[in-house]
Amino acid sequence: MRYPTSASSLRLFSSQMKPRLALLYQALDPPVLNGVRKPKKPNGYRDSCADIAYTVSRSSRFAVVTPAAQPDLARDEDWSFADNEAGILEAVRAGATHLWANTVLFKEHPLQTSAALDAHQDDVRVVGQPPLLAETYDDKALVNRILKEQGGFTIPVSCLANVGDDLAAVLEKAKLSGRPVIAKPVRGRGSHGVKLCSSLDELQSHVEGLWKESPSVILEEYLTGQEATITVMPPSAERQSHWAMPIVTRFNHVGGIAPYSGDVAVTANSRTLTAEEEAADPACKQASLECAGVAALLKTTAPIRIDIRRFSDKPGSPFALFDINMKPNMTGPGRPGREDQASLCALAASGLGWDYSKLLQEILSSAATLRELRSAQLD
Repeated sequence: MRYPTSASSLRLFSSQMKPRLALLYQALDPPVLNGVRKPKKPNGYRDSCADIAYTVSRSSRFAVVTPAAQPDLARDEDWSFADNEAGILEAVRAGATHLWANTVLFKEHPLQTSAALDAHQDDVRVVGQPPLLAETYDDKALVNRILKEQGGFTIPVSCLANVGDDLAAVLEKAKLSGRPVIAKPVRGRGSHGVKLCSSLDELQSHVEGLWKESPSVILEEYLTGQEATITVMPPSAERQSHWAMPIVTRFNHVGGIAPYSGDVAVTANSRTLTAEEEAADPACKQASLECAGVAALLKTTAPIRIDIRRFSDKPGSPFALFDINMKPNMTGPGRPGREDQASLCALAASGLGWDYSKLLQEILSSAATLRELRSAQLD
């Protein structure tokens, strides 16, 4: 099925007077950092690029620039440009005023380093994290250390296991001996490499496999209570500070882990808490405040998603923040056959009465200039 030309589908959707959006998918391999390369998503997030571009193209506020003259609803690749220098320049030269960097960013990314983009730093806006900060805070062990040193954040006990370490000794030092432990990559994507290990032998086997990908692995106490996730939105003209969207609770875990959304649609194992449920539970308010605080501390300029879990099943048990996702999945319903593809961020938005289109418009309203993203520095 092709998007009908009667709806103005050619490369530039709708009026030239509107701001014009182009989506960037992940064509570039992330760099190797401290011996670790973040796993690349096989389709480069082109599915969510197509969801975003199609949905925005049907709104009245933005036109959409696409690489295909008549993008096909069934072809993800018709809707987004590569995130390499050539792809970004193609989008800008086609008239894009806004770039949605639906990709993994790093400090040597063309959005940060391309001299050919210098002339566009003030007239092109970008949805995405500052590349320097994205690279730094994709390191989950580093973020854990920052939150611990900063104080005021509830986080699980964790430690690093480096290649060749005596895992029994590492667990003993961290006071994790004899307890179920989550082992996961330092730079992960989704549930890749995340496993609940109930014995030292199981942990040893899993960690040795992870060491083939990374010289360091995170070992973290297993939290046994309710799991949930919180999307934090960046500041915008309407809101001057980071703010947390409604909490989405997770269930139907497999082996103690929420399954990857590519295997099980999140609509099948997640739901948004009602305002009444959140108000009745002080732990929810505290978790939302802490998550907004994390986003402010990391100076995020696009939505992030923070996974949280209660320490136990006891009523009122506090939530701990156990995973900060700098680039959350942004799939959503709209294209035919994608009705069940709401992301966790889209589910959170539904708690505000927002549909997927409204969520995307709100995110676009917070886009920063390319110069602002390039100028962001670590403290």
